[in-house]
Amino acid sequence: MFYVLAKVFWILLQPSSLMIGAVILGTALTATQWRRLSRALLWGGIAALLVGGLSPLGDLLIRPLEYRFEAPDLDRPGPAIAGIIVLGGGADMQAPGTRQIAGLNEAAERYTEAVALARRLPGARLVFSGGSGGLLTAEAPEAETAGRLFEALGLPRDRITLEAASRDTWENAVLTARLVQPKPGERWLLVTSAWHMPRAMGCFRKAGFAVEPWPVDYRSPRKLDLARVHASIPEGLRRIDFVAKEYIGLVVYYLAGRTDALLPGPGDGPRSPVPGA
Repeated sequence: MFYVLAKVFWILLQPSSLMIGAVILGTALTATQWRRLSRALLWGGIAALLVGGLSPLGDLLIRPLEYRFEAPDLDRPGPAIAGIIVLGGGADMQAPGTRQIAGLNEAAERYTEAVALARRLPGARLVFSGGSGGLLTAEAPEAETAGRLFEALGLPRDRITLEAASRDTWENAVLTARLVQPKPGERWLLVTSAWHMPRAMGCFRKAGFAVEPWPVDYRSPRKLDLARVHASIPEGLRRIDFVAKEYIGLVVYYLAGRTDALLPGPGDGPRSPVPGA
């Protein structure tokens, strides 16, 4: 029920939908007695679309999430990395049944970085966590796409573990911990988008699985450029939408007891007992 409500809520109340809805409602009320309200909705909606779509507001909102966690130094003394956990979200699941090995979206770096890490750490187990995100349609689990792609890129099947039942970040953490059953003192890397890392780390900590962050898929520059203008309004609005969803997710997960802090950070929660950590 939590998953279904979250999907429906977001479809209706994402920022771009509210902005467009304000313009439409304002236009519809123009010829009624609610003219003052119509003008406020119309011009307010247009202004929000322009500012959100063209300005660097999205970058400004993303930065506190993206640069909250840094990747560890893999060359430091300590136990070897036991495994690499990759969270789903990098596959394009809108074209099922095609002959391609895997269709990837703008978060594809979750996949490519996982393969690079697996080659760098030949003794590490690779675990992919991601099921079907379809609400009204039947979709194959993303883990199936991941398994095909990892094997096609040369990783042996016996190194790959697929968790195909999870539908959200909390289930990623709980089901992966149940599947992997990490031993005390083991080091595990968590690969996901940098803007999603705080919520993911909070969920894994709450699930009792101490992982180390390996953020990828950065969307904002390390040095913010306030003069930067997006090439199109939809590009900027998409950025506003997904970062707003992430902040709302942090609040909802915290209130639901799914994360260990409102905005999980490097000093929160349990950490692997690694020398120098």
